[in-house]
Amino acid sequence: MIKNILKFLGYSLILLIVLLSGLIAYSYYLFNYSKYDDSFEIDSKNLTYYSPTSVEAQNSFVQSAKLIHNSFPQAIVGHFQVPSKTDTSLKINYLYIPAAEDSSNLIIISSGLHGVESFVGSAMQQLFLKEFVTSDLVKNTGVLLIHGINPYGFKYSRRVTENNVDLNRNSYLTDESYQTVNEGYPLVKDFINPPGPLNMQSFGQRFFYVNAIAQIIESSMPVLRQAVLQGQYQFAQGLYFGGFNQEPQIDSLIPVISEISNPYKSIMTIDLHTGYGERAKLHLFPNPVEAELKKRMENLFSGYSIDWGDNADFYTVTGDFVGMVGNICKGKNFIPMTFEYGTLNSQTTFGSLKSIQIMVAENQGAQYGYLTEKDKATVNELFMEMYYPSSPAWRSHCIEQTRNIFKDILPKYVNQDF
Repeated sequence: MIKNILKFLGYSLILLIVLLSGLIAYSYYLFNYSKYDDSFEIDSKNLTYYSPTSVEAQNSFVQSAKLIHNSFPQAIVGHFQVPSKTDTSLKINYLYIPAAEDSSNLIIISSGLHGVESFVGSAMQQLFLKEFVTSDLVKNTGVLLIHGINPYGFKYSRRVTENNVDLNRNSYLTDESYQTVNEGYPLVKDFINPPGPLNMQSFGQRFFYVNAIAQIIESSMPVLRQAVLQGQYQFAQGLYFGGFNQEPQIDSLIPVISEISNPYKSIMTIDLHTGYGERAKLHLFPNPVEAELKKRMENLFSGYSIDWGDNADFYTVTGDFVGMVGNICKGKNFIPMTFEYGTLNSQTTFGSLKSIQIMVAENQGAQYGYLTEKDKATVNELFMEMYYPSSPAWRSHCIEQTRNIFKDILPKYVNQDF
């Protein structure tokens, strides 16, 4: 009898080991080798809006802006030089088309706060310029397009500035705001800011999700996400560093946005981003608004799902650009909106953890170097795929969604029919 029980326990243990091994192998494969089935229709016209390099994207924007100026002589094509210790060619380009007859409305479309995201943001601005800037639009609606706000990150495929600052955590009007303390960040600092040269073959990288799951068990996924993504102002080499003071890009833009927006009654800001959310889906993330404006925005974006930040998976940030523009435009009818194009299904647990791993690895490599050139190449490829997917189907589908939403909202916004 005892012999049979021991035999049963032995077989059960072997079965348990086999099942656990299979689960580990399956989860390891899902985390490290998952693929995406981008079965969207590809329209070759949509792909023409994308540029392969930052220089070509900037040149295309300037050329398109000059063509607009030929049609609308009142338009202003300008740029700001961005001071740099390493590169004197960095600049932000912009186009302003004043309303021709009645300064009722202004549309501000900004791209590239997170440099590497500029590739997609630039494409969406090209779409807007080529297909939606018309005499009817600018009759009572001004247009301000700000292109590649973080030219350093754009050129060198980083999300941050030369000073490792996240501009979407740096957009404040007052200096005291940079004293904001993220209470949760020190609790995860060692996990997301490991020191030393990056080794992508290490156990910690290959089984990153195991350590991350331990962090989740300790604090929960929403708490971990909030602590990591909110923004922090204490650790200059850390992730999501908002800076100790205002970056020159923000300092240069504030007076221009203030002056241009001043005569308008209604201002809609659309800030373009990539990375967060469901793969190839255009997510709408507004800043918090009062109930009356919320209802109007739901009418304006009727037919589209708006993520108001009222679910457990959402996170808030400090020092965001759209919020800063809202503060500049206080007292006006201000409509804050962020367009975010999802890449790695980061609304899922594994997708979110993969996104965090890539961010951690890229920052570690930038701060402390890479063990090998292969490690560097691997991280660069992962980082680009996270913010500028190479899939033609993904790119075409994102353009198509943006075209559709512009078709739907622009007439309503221009006529204030919402």
